[in-house]
Amino acid sequence: MARILNLIRVQLRRDLASCRGVAGQPLRTISCTSRKQAEESDASSVLGKRWKDTAETVIIGGGCVGVSMAYHLAKAGMKDVVLLEKTELTAGSTWHAAGLTTYYHPGINLKKIHYDSIKLYETLEAETGQAVGLHQPGSIRIASTPIRVDEMKYQMTRTHWHVTEQYLIGPEKIQELFPLLNMDKVLAGLYTPGDGHIDPYSLTMALAAGARMYGAQIYNNAPVTILKPTSDGKWDVQTSHGTIRANRIVNTAGFWAREVGKMIGFEHPTIPVHHQYVVTATIPEVKALKKELAVIRDLEASYYLRQERDGLLFGPYEKMEKMVLQDSWVRDGVPPGFGKELFESDLDRIMEHVEKAMEMVPVLKKADIINIVSGPITYTPDLLPMVGPHCGVRNYWTAIGFGYGIIHAGGIGKFLSEWIMNGEPPYDLIECDPNRYGKWTDVPFMCAKARESYGFNNVVGYPKEERFAGRPTCRTSGVYELLKDKGSMGFHAGWEQPHWFYKPGDDIGYKPSFQRTNWFGPVGRECKLVMEKVGVIDLTPFGKFIVKGKDSHKLLDRLFANTMPKVGMTNISHMLTPSGKVYAEVTITQLALGEFLLVTGSGSELHDLRWIETEVAQGGYDVDITNVTEDIGVLGIAGPNSRKVLQKLTNEDMSEAGFKFLHCKSIQLAGKPVRAIRISYTGELGWELYIDQKDMAAVYLAMVEAGKDEGIDNFGTYAMASLRLEKGFRGWGAEPADFIGKAALQEIKAKGLKRKLSYIAVNTDDIDPEGNETVWYNGKVVGNTTSGAYSYSSQQSLAFAYLPLELSTLGQKVEVELLGKKYPANIIQEPLIHTEPTRTRLQKKAQSKA
Repeated sequence: MARILNLIRVQLRRDLASCRGVAGQPLRTISCTSRKQAEESDASSVLGKRWKDTAETVIIGGGCVGVSMAYHLAKAGMKDVVLLEKTELTAGSTWHAAGLTTYYHPGINLKKIHYDSIKLYETLEAETGQAVGLHQPGSIRIASTPIRVDEMKYQMTRTHWHVTEQYLIGPEKIQELFPLLNMDKVLAGLYTPGDGHIDPYSLTMALAAGARMYGAQIYNNAPVTILKPTSDGKWDVQTSHGTIRANRIVNTAGFWAREVGKMIGFEHPTIPVHHQYVVTATIPEVKALKKELAVIRDLEASYYLRQERDGLLFGPYEKMEKMVLQDSWVRDGVPPGFGKELFESDLDRIMEHVEKAMEMVPVLKKADIINIVSGPITYTPDLLPMVGPHCGVRNYWTAIGFGYGIIHAGGIGKFLSEWIMNGEPPYDLIECDPNRYGKWTDVPFMCAKARESYGFNNVVGYPKEERFAGRPTCRTSGVYELLKDKGSMGFHAGWEQPHWFYKPGDDIGYKPSFQRTNWFGPVGRECKLVMEKVGVIDLTPFGKFIVKGKDSHKLLDRLFANTMPKVGMTNISHMLTPSGKVYAEVTITQLALGEFLLVTGSGSELHDLRWIETEVAQGGYDVDITNVTEDIGVLGIAGPNSRKVLQKLTNEDMSEAGFKFLHCKSIQLAGKPVRAIRISYTGELGWELYIDQKDMAAVYLAMVEAGKDEGIDNFGTYAMASLRLEKGFRGWGAEPADFIGKAALQEIKAKGLKRKLSYIAVNTDDIDPEGNETVWYNGKVVGNTTSGAYSYSSQQSLAFAYLPLELSTLGQKVEVELLGKKYPANIIQEPLIHTEPTRTRLQKKAQSKA
C-alpha cells in the first residue's frame, strides 16, 4: 500500500503553442476576387494544402469519431468531405483514452454499433497500411453476487439472437482466461470473445489515412469561429483561413461540442467528467504469461482492468459523491489552449477501487505505478451519445457526448454516413437521438444526471430502470402535485408520469427486480379497475403538434401512410422511411378544416418533429407547425363507467350514438374547455381529454368527485401496457395517397415477407417477457420478442415475436428464454381480448340476428 500512496505522479503534458495556426497580416482594401486569392494563398502557406471553399459535408472535430465520419463518407463515394480540427488530430479525449473495445452493450441497438466498430478495426490496418494496435484477448464481466449472475442471464437472453458471440462461463473458465485472479468471490462471468483494446492514436491516424485515400480533406489548426446558416439550408463555416460553404455540417467536437452548438443557438447537454486510470510498470507474473490476459470488468468494485505490455492498466468509476465534473467549462468555456493536456490526478479519490482491485488481482499489491492519467471524457445526462440530425435547424448533425468514443467511433461513422447518403437511418437508434433533450435539460439537471450516470456506471441493470437525480425537471403536468405522493413515478422525456399507484398495505417504492416485484399485484388491481369500473391516467408526456395552413393536408398526405381523417375524426397513421420502414406512429385528428392535431409518444416528440420539418423545408409546403407539448395536458379516462362520469360534467351527448369511436369534439367539462377524443390506448371504452395545463387539476378533481359512485380511481402506464398488449392492437387505413415509402412497401409486398410478427402466450412462473428476449425452436434461435407483459384478464404472459413464416401458424410451439430458462410458448389468435368498440359491434350484430 505504501508504494501506492507514495507513487510519483507522472503527468503527460504537451505544449500546443508551436502547432497553432498563425493568422496572416491584415489585408488592405482590395477586390473580392483578390481577397479570396489572398485568403487561399495565406491558408495554403499555413495549412500546407489548398483551401477548399465549398464542401458537401464539413465535419468539425478531429477525434476518432470525427475522423471515422470523414472516412465513412468518403469511402461511400461522397465528394468534397472536409474535416476541420482546431489543433491536431486526437486532441481532446481521444489521445488519452484507455482504448477498450467490446461487443457488449446492454442496449439492443448499440450492440450493432459496437459490432460494426470492431469489424472495421479488424480490417483497417490491411486497408490503409496504418497499424492500429488492436488486441483481442476477449473480456469477462465478473459476477461476484447472485444478483449479478441473474443480470448476466438477463443479458444472455437478449443476446442469443444477435450475431455477437457471448457466453455465461463458470469460475474454471474464468481462471483459464485470467490466471492472476483471486477466485474467492467469483461466481460467474459474461465472456465476450473478440473484445480487447486498441491504440486510440493509431486508430485515428489509420482512419485519417483511409479518409484521405478516399478523397476527404483534413485540415489541422483550423478552428471554426462562426457558423452561419444560409436561406437555402446550407452553412457558411468560417475559420481564420477562410470560409467554406457546406451542404451540411457535423459537430463531432467532443468536449468543445457545447461551444460549437452555441454558435447556432444550442445548449447541448454535454459536460466533461474527470476519468482516471492507472498504469503499472512491468509485473513479473504478467510478463511470464504465455498469452495476453482477457480484459476484466469487476462490476461490484466498479473498475476495468487490462494488460498493458508487461504490466496492467485499470480504471475505476468513482461513486457520485467522489467523482469530479469539469462544470467550469460549461459555465466559462473550455480553455483556448486545452488540447493534449491532462488534469491533476487524485489517487485518494479512487483509493477504494484501488484496494478492491488489489484484492481481486493480488499482483497489483507489489506493482509500481508509473502513470496516473486523469483526463476529460464527455457525458450526457443519460450517458448515451447524441447522434443524428438536429431539430430546429436544417442540415446540422451531431455525433457528440461519447463517454466511450473509441468503441463507438467506427460504428457511429458507418451509421451516420449511411443515414446521410441514403436519407434514412439504417436501423433504429432513437435512444441516441440528439432530439431526446430539450429546453428542460438545464445545467443543474445535466450536472446531476452526469454525476449519477458516472457513479452508477456498473450498477445492476434491471428492467424498467429508474434513476432519480435531477428530478423533477420543469416538465410537470397540471396534476403532478396531486399525484406525486400517491404512486411510483417514471421519467419520460423530462416528464414525471405515474407507473402505478399505492394503496394501504402495498409494498411501496421503487424496488427493481428481474422477476415480478412489488408492483405486480397493484398493476393487476388497476387493470381490473379499468376493465370493470373506471380509471383515470395522466398522459401529458405525449408529444403534441398543431399543423395548419394552405398545404397542411397535402403535407400530411405525403408524410403518412394513411388517408387523413375528416374534420372531427381521428386515426392512427405511420410515417415511413423511403425504404418502407416505420419511422413513427402518430395519432392524427382534424380539428377544423386544414387544422390537425398530431400526437406521438413522449420519447419521439422532437424526433418526429424534425422529420416533419425536414419534409416541409424540402417540399416548400405553406404550413404552420406549433409544438404544443408543454402547453396542453392530457387526461385519459377509461372503463365501462367512463361515459357516466363524463356525462355528469358536460351537456354534450356522450352516448354511443352521440359520441362515436375515433371522433373528436370540443366540449365544456366542469366548466373548462376540453378537446375530447373517443379513443383509449387500453382498448376499453374511453376518451383522451386535451386540456390547458392551467385547467388540468380542476378537470381531474371534478372527474374524481363525479366518479365516486362509479368506483373511479387512478391507474398508471404499467396497467395501460398490459391492457394494450392483450388487445393486440393492429390497424392500417384505406389505400392512401403517394406517401413516402409507398413504392418500397409495394416492392416488399410483391417479394413476400420472410418473417412475421406473431402473438404468443408464454407459460412462465414468476417472470414475464418485456421484449428483446430470444425465441428458440428445436434448440435453435429462430426469432425475438418485441414486447411483452402479463395479461391479468387471461392470467398468462403474452408477447409479440418476430418468427419465420414457417413457424408463424396458430398453435405453433416455440420457447422463450427468460433469465436463462426456456419457457414453453405457442402462437395464439390475436387479439386475446377484443377492444370495447369491437365487443360493442359484435354484441349489436348478435342482437340483430336474435
